Amino acid sequence: MTKTETEAAGKPRTRSIVQYLVVIALLTLLPSFVFAGVLLQRNHAAQEAVLETLVLATSRSLVQAVEREISANETTLRVLATSPSFYEGDFKGFYDRTVMALAGTGANLFVIDPDFTTLLSTRSPFGPSGSKTADPESAEKAFSTGQTVVTDLVFGAVSKEWVYNILMPIDLGPFGKKIVALNQRADNFSNTLLANKFPDGWSTALVDNDDLIIAASGDVGQTGELFEPFDVSELPLTTGWQRIDTPAGGMRVVVQRSALTGWRMVTWAPEGVIARPLLEAVISLVVGGVLLGALVSVGLLWVSRTIGSSVRGLARDARALGRGEQVVARAYPVAEIAEVNEALAVASRQRLAAEREVHFLMREVAHRSKNQMTVISAMAKQTARGADDVASYVQGFEKRIMGLARSTDLLLAHGRAGVLLRELVEHQLEPFCPEDPARKSISGPVQRLNTQSAQTLGMALHELSTNAVKYGAFGGDKGRLVVDWTIADDKLNLVWRETGALVPPTGDRVGFGTTVLKSMVGRSLRAEVERICHDDGIEWRFSIPLTSIDPDLAPPPVEPEDSE
Repeated sequence: MTKTETEAAGKPRTRSIVQYLVVIALLTLLPSFVFAGVLLQRNHAAQEAVLETLVLATSRSLVQAVEREISANETTLRVLATSPSFYEGDFKGFYDRTVMALAGTGANLFVIDPDFTTLLSTRSPFGPSGSKTADPESAEKAFSTGQTVVTDLVFGAVSKEWVYNILMPIDLGPFGKKIVALNQRADNFSNTLLANKFPDGWSTALVDNDDLIIAASGDVGQTGELFEPFDVSELPLTTGWQRIDTPAGGMRVVVQRSALTGWRMVTWAPEGVIARPLLEAVISLVVGGVLLGALVSVGLLWVSRTIGSSVRGLARDARALGRGEQVVARAYPVAEIAEVNEALAVASRQRLAAEREVHFLMREVAHRSKNQMTVISAMAKQTARGADDVASYVQGFEKRIMGLARSTDLLLAHGRAGVLLRELVEHQLEPFCPEDPARKSISGPVQRLNTQSAQTLGMALHELSTNAVKYGAFGGDKGRLVVDWTIADDKLNLVWRETGALVPPTGDRVGFGTTVLKSMVGRSLRAEVERICHDDGIEWRFSIPLTSIDPDLAPPPVEPEDSE
């Protein structure tokens, strides 16, 4: 096999973007339909949960409405039963006031003796009727327990209507025990059922403990009829709906029980009613899928042509960048491709700028290296002049090198932003300061220094610190140093003041420290340097133009021309 054939065999097979778009469309559409089906099922389950919550809440609301109406009737009965005339045996007066109070309400009050005969009834003229109550079991329960009893449906012997009674036992003392009862028409609850709207397809009925319909919606049945859609008494009370099988098919049923009466609110709907939204959604999904497939096919063709032409243009730009040519930004229809094209154009410009920057940095490194060598050379010469032997020369030279190193470390840490003057002062004083912090004070506003001023002031501070240890404030136990600075009239005014120490002797010999302070600081930074001898110590004053130290005010360095 030849080299060309080997390379061809190892090269992956390429395909056009149209093929990939077709695969993407298939991989997107097919799972999308599957996912949509799953989503529909989950959405249907969520809707069922919402529907279940709604039906449960509405059923509970109906039960509470029934209980509120019964409680209101019970309260009315209690108020009427507290009439003084009733307890005084004035049954005629009690009858008259009760008839007046219940006028227009549709309610009826009657009083039952222990033998279950009716003493009086507001449905009839006053006077004992001698008739027995139609529900002696409930009357017996009220007499025996002494508790208020709410009956199931009772067909009134006088009213000839289905009613329910509220029986309240009363002890009238000398007039014996009585039951004061209030009855209401059972079909009054129909309005309550109609006021709470259930979703379409749902039916509801209020059923008593004998499975008789008290009130119902639609054509479920009439009041007093036996509830026949299914056996309610066999259904357990649950916190949600339950599925049951009936001759008419599967049903979803909610049963809520009143704690006050024992009556049950039954709400139900066929399974088909609940499943109908899912069936309609599936049909819509199929129709929408067909239309979507057609639209995707058309869009796929257009997108493939647009992307193909854009990619070919981008390839031309990449080849131009590889040849070192300037890449021009073009308006591609695809935003991502246009962004790549813009990146290629920027990259081509940055490459030229980077080449220029590299050349400039190389010249800057060479320039700074020469400056450092010049400073070190001057330090070596001045140290040699003030040294009496090799050991003192090495020690002095090493300390000055370390001071220069500390300034360089700060320069490297802060880069072009510049070194903080306070930080430079603290770093240079740190090796020389006594343990008592009260013997040192540093204050002044924030001020940054450029590279040259940081190195020069660093060496000056080092020399001042060395002299303070040898002859000045730090040479004894009580001396104190104050370094502060202010900015005024575009100048930095820095003061070094030592107290509590003797002034070092003066002479004709000029050491490296004095050279740094008066010569290098003054000449390099165009500063005014003043040395003042006080009785209690030395004072140095430096007035430096901000243009010599501030990185933001210093003129940009002039790039040296390339030598031939």
